[in-house]
Amino acid sequence: MAHPQLISVDEAQRLIFSLAVPRLAHLCPLDSALGHVLGESVVSREDSPPFDKSLVDGCAVRACDVSRIGGELRVLESIAAGEVPSQRVVAGTTSRIMTGAPIPEGADAVVMCEYVESVPTGSGRETVRIGSAEIRAGQHILRRGESIQRGAVALPAGRQLRPVDIGVLAALGVELVSAVARPSVAIVATGSELMPESGQLGPAQIRNSNGPMLRALLGQLAGRVNDLGIGPDSEEVLESLIQQGLESDVLLLSGGVSAGIHDLVPGVLDKLGVKRVFHKVNLKPGKPLWFGSTDSNGVNRLVFGLPGNPASALVCFELFVRPALMRMGGVADASPRFGRARLAADLLVRTDRLSFLPARYFETEGGAAVERVSWKGSADLFGLSQASCLIRVPCGEYRLAAGQCVDVLWL
Repeated sequence: MAHPQLISVDEAQRLIFSLAVPRLAHLCPLDSALGHVLGESVVSREDSPPFDKSLVDGCAVRACDVSRIGGELRVLESIAAGEVPSQRVVAGTTSRIMTGAPIPEGADAVVMCEYVESVPTGSGRETVRIGSAEIRAGQHILRRGESIQRGAVALPAGRQLRPVDIGVLAALGVELVSAVARPSVAIVATGSELMPESGQLGPAQIRNSNGPMLRALLGQLAGRVNDLGIGPDSEEVLESLIQQGLESDVLLLSGGVSAGIHDLVPGVLDKLGVKRVFHKVNLKPGKPLWFGSTDSNGVNRLVFGLPGNPASALVCFELFVRPALMRMGGVADASPRFGRARLAADLLVRTDRLSFLPARYFETEGGAAVERVSWKGSADLFGLSQASCLIRVPCGEYRLAAGQCVDVLWL
């Protein structure tokens, strides 16, 4: 049964997306453009390839010539990639040619080297015999502009650049691309019990795992990441750290947003003029999520108060933060990454909120399958590390049978 005071996941996503506005495009060097979204279409400034070229190692021939003369041809020259042919192929002749080399004038086909045999003549001139391979005009030749012509759109605006796209841009001689800027992100992990990853733990202390996890999750999503470290349960210190964090496009806070007397983050955010959009979501784990925004010098900043438990922080990041950052970076479809898989075993569900259960994904003869991993709740980071996805289950008490398809959120 849904809690009436909690906002739904769908409504939370809608509110976040309404404020996650794509940033302006800027010129980005090609070597750092991977994953960026193109701000404008890339038009080819030249034909590709810029000349007729051979697709194989072999011999450049006139297709009509081979059958008429019985398949024996005199070799004029050998053309390597990067070399310009110096002789025209005429009746009774051929030129050896390497992959990527320009096709010599007069030739209209290339015979693969596997079908070419050297013929001893004793005259000092090389002669070759063409085997029984079928020869046709245009064979093994990529014509000038056949991949793309000058003036044609090579990559459209809105395209998120993949490694192959970087290769396309390099082939076109593009050094700077107009790309939507990625948002800058600041991170603050809160809690007096936290200490840095290294060093000896004191009584009642735990190491800061959320900060490094969030940095890793950001990956290519952020343009600049400013990890401000640990904020103890002190209004004064938190206020200083949050003020620094609000200089970034997005501020991620972990911890301090629940209902305890030391959960100071909402109060400090309110004091600093950050407008609360919602607090608490009908979600497990992740219920305490806080989200708000503030206008700083005409720029809208987003603030996520993530729960302190690692699993809660991870689930909220995947459902809300990642899509928001992708949207701000210009990705049109920034929806969470869901898929479908079959349960490997029965699953007993007993939950009062929409829940996400850590699970392991694997392939079977029947297709994709998932099984729940051993997990002791939202504070169990080590159990969570065994998961490769999260099974999405609606609230209620029921049993899902083995073989039944379920929604999974990929990690």
